[in-house]
Amino acid sequence: MTVREWDAATAPDEEIEALVATLNAALDADLPDDPRWINRHVREYLTELMPGERRYCWLATDGGVTGHSNLLLMGDIGVLEVVVHPAARRRGTGRQLVAAAVGRARDQGVSSVGVEVVVGTPAMAFWEALGFRCAYVEMRSVLNLSEVDWTAVGRLATQVPPGYRVEHHRSTLPEHLLESYAATKAARRRDEPDPELRPSSYDARRLLASLDTLNRRGMRPYVVLAVHQDSGEVAALTEVVAPAQRPTRADQYDTIVAPQHQGRGLDRVIKTRMLCELRSAEPQVGQVQTWTAPEGDPIALVNAELGYRPDREWREYEADVATLAERLGA
Repeated sequence: MTVREWDAATAPDEEIEALVATLNAALDADLPDDPRWINRHVREYLTELMPGERRYCWLATDGGVTGHSNLLLMGDIGVLEVVVHPAARRRGTGRQLVAAAVGRARDQGVSSVGVEVVVGTPAMAFWEALGFRCAYVEMRSVLNLSEVDWTAVGRLATQVPPGYRVEHHRSTLPEHLLESYAATKAARRRDEPDPELRPSSYDARRLLASLDTLNRRGMRPYVVLAVHQDSGEVAALTEVVAPAQRPTRADQYDTIVAPQHQGRGLDRVIKTRMLCELRSAEPQVGQVQTWTAPEGDPIALVNAELGYRPDREWREYEADVATLAERLGA
């Protein structure tokens, strides 16, 4: 088995195809209810980045692609992704892929790395054995659109409180809304358990770059927002991304209501409007997944009303790079 650094931008098409096949084999084993990936904009998914970000990739091969790792660097923080074909597990493949990434993180002056771990999968024991520890927890919930009461959803989407208007935008946002939109996201950012591990579009320039990057990666962004008519400020927002790589399941990103506009039902209005827009624009989407805090998240109550069902616990694990490098001999 060989681990080599790999450039997704110049890799032959057959290697991209083999990577997708390995990812889908891992999903078959670990998350059988999740939709499979297709080879559409996968190259762009790995190569299109936000300003200031860097990504490094590695392939494990043994007569074919048996594993992949990539390291996304954002300042002095790194985020790892590792996938190993089930037939190649327990042979040191994952450990070697992590060692390559950790060595690069150390050389780049990165102090810590994080990784997403789905509870109930073999990844938990793997990362914990390497010394990773849980930093925070979220619950993933999934909505099956075939089970939605569209008459009720359509009615709720029209119940806009007096003094507000609801707007829908695809791909980008009008320039006059960028500052206010970013300010509303920044207010949410202050409540994050570890905001440095969860970069967000908290200023107008970064917000615009984020939307542009999503589009270039083949991940179509949709935004529904409520505007306070007297002030013109963005009072509430919700975001959904429809990824070309996994076209049957969309990702619900942030849903935020600014503190001074809470208690008016804006979260319910914008989320139902988003479902209506998504149904029209992306008919191939059959499910929407979202993540909320395990307890006390008000958005989780709205999600439950709409039919989202808790699916799996997701954890963000993190580890010190210097310690990891010593442990792995990187």
